[in-house]
Amino acid sequence: MSFTYDDVGATREQGHCPPGFHPLHVRTRLGEGEPVFRRAAEAVLTWRMHRALGVGIDASAERAAPGVDVTVTLAGMIKAPCRVVWTVEEHRRAGWAYGTLPGHPECGEEAFVVDRTGDGTVWLTVTAFSRPAKWYSRAGGAATRGLQHAYARRCGAVLKRLSGGEAED
Repeated sequence: MSFTYDDVGATREQGHCPPGFHPLHVRTRLGEGEPVFRRAAEAVLTWRMHRALGVGIDASAERAAPGVDVTVTLAGMIKAPCRVVWTVEEHRRAGWAYGTLPGHPECGEEAFVVDRTGDGTVWLTVTAFSRPAKWYSRAGGAATRGLQHAYARRCGAVLKRLSGGEAED
């Protein structure tokens, strides 16, 4: 299956949003220190964060890597097929992005990146660009985008708990 959009990998470019797509950028402070970073990075790279959100994850590998196919199931009914387009595993930065495949209710890309800044603060940044691909996501309009932002904020709250950072909001 081919991706449903042209700018594959564009979430690597901070602030880039292709014309005709809606941007998303949500940054959540997880805590401080190397142990928090390591736990958060591992939870993101192994789908643990997503599973803890309560969404179904069916992945062709145990860990995110370019080319891994992932189907996210929402509410047990909506299936969202994706493919990992890039990953990063560095001393202070770890994460990945997936792009949408045919059948996904949206068209675009979403990235989940954990980073540890120079002062030791650990952050999760969820970045995406998307536009509706199915009638029901088009019909949802601004409410659909609101749900995407709420999902990104929930990723941060769940990862904060999983990584041993501050208590979940």
